[in-house]
Amino acid sequence: MRLSLICILFFSIGLNTAFSQEVEITGKVIDGKSQAPIEFATVKLLDKVTGNMLAGTTTQADGTLLLATSSENFSLEISFMGFITQELSDFEVINNKVDLGTIVLEEDSKLMDEVVVQGAKSTTEFKLDKRVFNVGQDLSSTGASALDVLNNIPSVNVNIEGQILLRGTGGVQVLINGKPSVLTSDGGNALGTVTADMIERVEVITNPSAKYNAEGTSGIINIVLKKDEKKGINGSVTLNTGVPNNHSLGFSLNKRTDRFNIFSQLGVGYRTMPEDFETINRNLSDGTRVENIGDAEKNEKFFNLILGSDFYINDKNVITLSGNYAFEGETEYSTGNFGSYSAANTLLSGWTRNESTIADNPKWQYELQYKSDFSDKEDHFLLISAIGSSFAKDQSSEFGNTPTFGEGAQTSQQQTQNDFSQAEYTFQADYTRPFAEKFTLETGGQYFISKVKNNYSISDLEDGIWVVIPTLSNDFDYSQNVLGIYGTGAYEGDKFGLKLGLRMESTDLSTELKQTGESNNQNFTNLFPTLHTSYKLTKGFSVQGGYSRRISRPRFFDLNPFYNIRNTYSVRTGNPNLLPEYTDSYEVTGIFDHALFSLSSSIYHRYITQTVEDVTFSENGINITMPMNIGTNQVTGLEVNGKVTPTQWWGINADFNYNYFDRSGTYESTLFGFTSSQWSSKLTNKFDLPADFTLEIVGDYRSSFQTFQRTNKGYALADIGIRKKIIKGKVIANLSVRDVFASRVQKNEIVSTDFSQYSYRLRGRFITFGVSFGFGKGEAMEFSGTRRRF
Repeated sequence: MRLSLICILFFSIGLNTAFSQEVEITGKVIDGKSQAPIEFATVKLLDKVTGNMLAGTTTQADGTLLLATSSENFSLEISFMGFITQELSDFEVINNKVDLGTIVLEEDSKLMDEVVVQGAKSTTEFKLDKRVFNVGQDLSSTGASALDVLNNIPSVNVNIEGQILLRGTGGVQVLINGKPSVLTSDGGNALGTVTADMIERVEVITNPSAKYNAEGTSGIINIVLKKDEKKGINGSVTLNTGVPNNHSLGFSLNKRTDRFNIFSQLGVGYRTMPEDFETINRNLSDGTRVENIGDAEKNEKFFNLILGSDFYINDKNVITLSGNYAFEGETEYSTGNFGSYSAANTLLSGWTRNESTIADNPKWQYELQYKSDFSDKEDHFLLISAIGSSFAKDQSSEFGNTPTFGEGAQTSQQQTQNDFSQAEYTFQADYTRPFAEKFTLETGGQYFISKVKNNYSISDLEDGIWVVIPTLSNDFDYSQNVLGIYGTGAYEGDKFGLKLGLRMESTDLSTELKQTGESNNQNFTNLFPTLHTSYKLTKGFSVQGGYSRRISRPRFFDLNPFYNIRNTYSVRTGNPNLLPEYTDSYEVTGIFDHALFSLSSSIYHRYITQTVEDVTFSENGINITMPMNIGTNQVTGLEVNGKVTPTQWWGINADFNYNYFDRSGTYESTLFGFTSSQWSSKLTNKFDLPADFTLEIVGDYRSSFQTFQRTNKGYALADIGIRKKIIKGKVIANLSVRDVFASRVQKNEIVSTDFSQYSYRLRGRFITFGVSFGFGKGEAMEFSGTRRRF
């Protein structure tokens, strides 16, 4: 198995040999005014006789280009919006190579006043230590929330509960603009207030260096929000509407001067998320069962406001002050039709359970940041930041049972009250200094404070009075403080690079159940070493390797022992005694970049101890699910990402991930062990059609897989998006259909010695239409060497 994975990883070396007889063309494109490299300049390889295009590419972040051709009679055309096109035909071929040197593009003053850039980046880019997904080009994300965007990213999966998995494993740390955020906390569907039009890109880091917080056993996902750096006034307006209800308005506005950059984003909306569900609980001892078939509808009103300003003290020092306010208003309704059956499959009793839930979720975050660039060397800087955030949740639910058949079901009413508050503070300092051009030192520290209070109660209605059930109610306090200090040293030569790092984190965690006095205090200090290396075998092929040690501390809602009682026969509770997971992560990646296609292939291995997994057990006919630490998990996997452009108007992105895992441990004093595997694949076809139409068709498949107790069924789905540019690209209209065939069905089954549980959930098809308009003026279009953004 592992030998075959290694063969596949280095398959691209053979591809490099196959194309070695072609003429290789290299060069670098720069801005004639600023001398900065131009990224995403268009390079066309043309036949000198017919003028037909033989191949094409775009320049990299450093302005470099790479092309190959078997033709002996060709010319080149290099262009970028707002610049005068260069045509090259006078060059020399030496040893099947053409070095164009530095190509200078000069501004076209006639076009600069009319240019509006709408983001023409490729969907996925591969960097040294991360994968970058550019949301602006993902047509099927129209009107989507951040959770929907994440679910479209290769190797990332978001289940119906909102849990984020990376390469099939949980424990993912989610950041906003590189920092922890109230929007990524445990409290509800907070990321739902961030819509796709607010996101510039998503970065996936599977093996982070010691510079990053060690939290997140399977890696880091960093959501980067849009923030324009061009001078003048720039902005965009986006309006979306859809079925079922998915209506939102997004507005962003920036004003940049020599001393200030004022940025803002506003998002408001309303959406409905319907759901069909079914559960079957079987008592294998006596053959009886309880079925629940029904539907639910969750409605969300949301509002998100981001305001901030960069103040440039001088060319080397800048202060940033920003704030974020988000609000969710939730209403949720569900109807479950219950039936109790005998061993002979006779209906004994039936009843309907109705739920009505109301919740308000306000969130605040504010940040003060100072960055100082030193004048001696580029990339020599000090960054200091302080972040404060708060989140509250006031939720109440009422449940009512109405008999429909038999004498076993009784009329009853229950109520839950949840008063939740969370405050978090992060203080961080990072210092980076290059030495002798090829060496870089990074050091810094972070102190993180989190305090949570949760008052939860369940009541029965007795003679018109709500009576609290003491055994199902409690006040729960949670506190976590983490001090982290790190240092890294890196060498980056022309072909070989090496980066070593070490991070120390000290954690102080405590929980307390007020009513019972039960408390749990954990204090531990850990070292987290990291190693990253790379070697460039040829101009188009390089190999990278990495190791990191990670931790996944228990989340609040995994510790909090409150019950979800929508289905009183299948409830979930937290575990106050949960311990953190630890992961040792190894990865080797080969990246092959050819003029006609690119291929990235990784072999990875993760060794996870104190593995946290949901465990279900039965008490008095009720199935209770609780997270527990049970044993170890060894995961070995292969990931392949490829991109090819068969024609000028057709692009294909393909992603494949396979992993094999070996689980072992002890549960209830009994040893267990099993092996299993899972795989996923995704194929994206993008077509540039006449009349400025673009069509995107996405196919996605997730295989079935086994956990400690559950067998999770696989599913396939398809998304379609179409875009039309209007008024020379100043207005863009998008139509998207997510889950075209309503096939994203989540099924799982537990079979134990004395009980079994089957679960089915379906969200369905979503259709959204959106229109966006971007504007800018003044010096907004002056190219500064940075990426152009929406």
